[in-house]
Amino acid sequence: MAGSLDPSFDTLAIHAGTRPDPTTGARALPLHLTASFVFESSEQAAALFNMERAGHVYSRISNPTTAAFEERMAALEGGVGAIATASGQAALHLAICTIAGAGHHIVASSALYGGSHNLLAYTLPRFGIETTFVKPGDHEAWRAAIRPETRLLFGETLGNPGLDVLDVPAVSTIAHEAGVPLLVDATFSTPWLQKPLAQGADLVMHSATKFLCGHGTVIGGVVVDGGSFDWQTAYRRSGRFAELAAPYAGFHDMVFAEENPVCAFLLRARREGLRDFGACMSPHTAWMLMQGIETLPLRMARHVANAQRVAEFLASHPAVDRVRYPGLASHRDHALAARLLPRGAGAVFSFDLAQPTGEHTPAASVDLARERGRVFIEALQIFSHLANVGDCRSLVIHPASTTHLRMDAAALAASGIGAGTIRLSIGLEDADDLVADLDRALKLAAKVGAPAKSTTATGAR
Repeated sequence: MAGSLDPSFDTLAIHAGTRPDPTTGARALPLHLTASFVFESSEQAAALFNMERAGHVYSRISNPTTAAFEERMAALEGGVGAIATASGQAALHLAICTIAGAGHHIVASSALYGGSHNLLAYTLPRFGIETTFVKPGDHEAWRAAIRPETRLLFGETLGNPGLDVLDVPAVSTIAHEAGVPLLVDATFSTPWLQKPLAQGADLVMHSATKFLCGHGTVIGGVVVDGGSFDWQTAYRRSGRFAELAAPYAGFHDMVFAEENPVCAFLLRARREGLRDFGACMSPHTAWMLMQGIETLPLRMARHVANAQRVAEFLASHPAVDRVRYPGLASHRDHALAARLLPRGAGAVFSFDLAQPTGEHTPAASVDLARERGRVFIEALQIFSHLANVGDCRSLVIHPASTTHLRMDAAALAASGIGAGTIRLSIGLEDADDLVADLDRALKLAAKVGAPAKSTTATGAR
């Protein structure tokens, strides 16, 4: 945006990153569906490749439409820049592999999306990157887990699916005392509910597929750099982050932290990560995400209001054991959520169906809990049963058998997931309709494993 004004979030959501097209005057963002860009001259081509001039060469590295999305996300998060990726998983991988490699270590919250947990626990160790998982609220565990080879602390603003609230200011202080950055996955909160960079985080990532898109139509991710971490000082003190503060042979011995001390991370992530890993965002995806972001403030307000209403209903229902939603006073992180997320605790949460009454073996209890979950989900009419969140439509899933299927029992327990745990993503429908749909399904699920009513001679028909 041009000018010296300090626009509000709602204005940035519509205008940041865009301006009337200089050639045609078109007000809406043009969609640049092109793989590459014509050079004006051999001299310009060489200057572009050597980062001596700004411009676009190949859409795997940058594209005008994708750049507009990156600029808007940086503005909304309060960062110095952003990089768009093909998915949220690609964003997480890019963030990690830009500053970590074989022999390095990560400290991560145990309350993570199943895909993120799998990447950290099983995939990255194949490439020499190990992770220690800690409970998000155990600050001493965070501090104790840090090693000389640690390169990153990582957590989710709202853990998936138990909605553990990450104390970003506290964990960022621990990270900075150790001389390492904090990366935060803010998918569930979005920048409308929380700005982790302003609370001490150094890097923020999103699965843009979710609330940023808002309609379940495209897959995308983004990493935003706060520009606050001093990579050069960290390198001088500990030898960490040579990736950014020492000459890189893969790009003319460039020292990224000298080339641009504020955007060193972004420079290497784009010039190496997008170039070599190739997980770039399609310009069509970026264009779709821009449409979604324009209504983000309006949608999030309705998402949060509906979620609060549904959570309160479930908390009072006899067929529900407990609800994990920080907007409820019963949640252990309620006070922390009120401080860090004053606009609300998001629209994704989980709850546990009530356990069957009577005496059952542990195995039978698990089987009955799973059957109750199946009956509940299949009885819903408004909620869609699928693997996604952040849609304008309300969604439901059973994490233990889907999104977190590959986690062992200990990891599931650490994430607060049981056999009867149900995750909801609350959409934009009428809240009364959502409550009625849930109530009917809960009553049907409660019949599974319930003691049969006895009949007498006089009562038999």
